[in-house]
Amino acid sequence: MNKFNCIFVIGPTAVGKTAIGVRLADKYNGEIISADSRQVYKGLDIGSGKDLADYTLNGKQIPYHLIDVCDLKREYNLFDFQEDFYKAFADITSRGKLPICVGGTGMYVDSILHHYDMIPFVEKPGERAELETKSEKELEAILTAEKEKLHNTSEFGDKERMIKSILINRFNVSEECTLAREKLRASRPEVNPLVIGTTLDRTLVRSRIAKRLADRMEEGLIEEVENLHAHKNENGAEWPRLEALGLEYRFVSDYLQGKYKSKEEMRELLQIAIGQFAKRQETWFRCMEKKGIQIHWLPQVMSVEERFNAACQLVESL
Repeated sequence: MNKFNCIFVIGPTAVGKTAIGVRLADKYNGEIISADSRQVYKGLDIGSGKDLADYTLNGKQIPYHLIDVCDLKREYNLFDFQEDFYKAFADITSRGKLPICVGGTGMYVDSILHHYDMIPFVEKPGERAELETKSEKELEAILTAEKEKLHNTSEFGDKERMIKSILINRFNVSEECTLAREKLRASRPEVNPLVIGTTLDRTLVRSRIAKRLADRMEEGLIEEVENLHAHKNENGAEWPRLEALGLEYRFVSDYLQGKYKSKEEMRELLQIAIGQFAKRQETWFRCMEKKGIQIHWLPQVMSVEERFNAACQLVESL
C-alpha cells in the first residue's frame, strides 16, 4: 500500500458503499471518513441512511468521522467539509491507520480529489463603493475586460451580481489570495488516494432504492421529519430548512404540509426522485473520470462480499 495513503469508496446511493468501506477498514486497520452532505447533521438518521449499526463488524466497532458533527441550525457547506476532512485525515494517519472515505456526495469527493482551494473572499475597503457609482454598461465593460474567459454572462443585467462578480474576480487574482492559497496548500496533508467505484445495473439500483425506501418508511421516516419540525426551536428545523435538505426530507415535509393526496403518492414520487438522483451521481463520477481521476470500478455483482474481495485484490496488487 505504498502507492496510496487513503482509499475512497464512491458510487450512487443504495449500492452498498458503507458495507464495502467498513470491511476494508476492518481488514486494513482503517477508519471511515463520511462524505455525505446530510449525515453530518444530528437528528437526520433514517432519512440520511446513517445506519450506524453497519459500523460494527463481527462485534468490532469501526471508527467513523464526519457523522453527527453539527445541528440543523448551522448550514454545513463544502468549505466545512474540506476543513473537517483534512483534520480527520491527519488525525487518522498520525495514529498509523488508513483513512477510508466513503460517500456519494460528488462535490465533497471532488473537492479533495481535485484539491479545491477554498479561500474565504475578503472585500477591500472602499472597492464596492467605487463600483456602485458605475452604470450597468460600465460594470459590464469592467467584468468583460477583467475576466479572462467569460463563459457565463448571466451576471449581466443585475448590478449587484456584476459588482459581486468583479470583486470576487479581483480577489481571486490578487497577491493576497495567491499567498493565502499557497499557505493553504502548504498546511494540508498530502492525500494520495486509491479511488474505488462501485455500482450495480440500473434496474437493480432502482429495486434496491424501492426496498430501502419501504424499510425507511417502516422504520419511522415520516415520524422523524415530524419530530424534527415539532422541535424546531431546539434541535429541529422549520419546514423551509427541512425541505432544503432534499429528497426524503423535502418530500416528507411536503406530505406533512398536505401537499400530496396520500402517503402512497408521496412515496411513489420520492422513489422516482431518488432513482433520478442516483443517475445524476453516476454521471458526476463519470465526469470526474473525464477530468483525470482514475476510478477503479468493481464488478457489478449483487454480493457485497464479492465486490469486497475484488477491492482487496485491487488494494493488494498496488
